[in-house]
Amino acid sequence: MLGHLGMTGKMFLARKDEPLPKHAAVIFDLGKTNFIYEDTRYFGRMTLDLAAIEKLGPEPLAGQFSPEVFARELKRFRQPVKVKLLDQSLVAGVGNIYASEALFRARISPKLAANRLTFAQTKKLHATIRAVLTEAIRFGSTVPVNFTGGKSDGLFYFGRAADAPDFYEERLRVYDRAGKPCTHCGSPIKRIVQAARSTFFCPRCQKG
Repeated sequence: MLGHLGMTGKMFLARKDEPLPKHAAVIFDLGKTNFIYEDTRYFGRMTLDLAAIEKLGPEPLAGQFSPEVFARELKRFRQPVKVKLLDQSLVAGVGNIYASEALFRARISPKLAANRLTFAQTKKLHATIRAVLTEAIRFGSTVPVNFTGGKSDGLFYFGRAADAPDFYEERLRVYDRAGKPCTHCGSPIKRIVQAARSTFFCPRCQKG
C-alpha cells in the first residue's frame, strides 16, 4: 500500500502531455496519465508497504478465485456467510454493499453459516460476486462524486467511468432498500446488523 506522510503536498492525476509541476516529488507512469505527488516544501514521504497486500485473499475477478478454492475456504468457518465475505483474507475487494447484492442474486441467506453452503450454492455465489463487481466497474462507484478539481489541479479520486450513466444506485436490488418491495417477489426487504455492518436481504427469496 502507498503511504503518504507530510504537512504539505498533494496527489493528483495529470495527462501525460501536460508539463510536470516544478515540485513533482514522485511520478508514477499510468500509461495515458501520470500519478503525481507534488510537495513544494519536500517535507512529505511516500513509502511502499506490501504487508497488508500479502494478507489479502484472491482477487475475485482473477483466475485464482475459483469455485473450488472458494468452497474449500468457506468450509473452514462457522460465521455467517455475509460476515465472511467482508473478510479480505478470504477474497479481496468484496465490500458491504456488493456482499448483500451478491447474496441476494444467489438466493442465499446472509445468516447462513459459511461452512453450511453446498457446493452448488458456493458456485452460484462465486458467479454472482463476479457479476456484481463486473457491473459495478462498468457503471462506476455507488458513491456520488462532486469533482471540482481544475484542469491542472485535479483531485485523485475514484468515481464514475467517463461514459457511465448516472443511475448506478438505482440498480442496487437490496442494499439500503429496507421496507421496499423485493424486485423478485415483492416482499419487504429487511435490514439486520452483522459485525457492526448493515445487511439487506429478502426473507422470502433468501431463506436460511
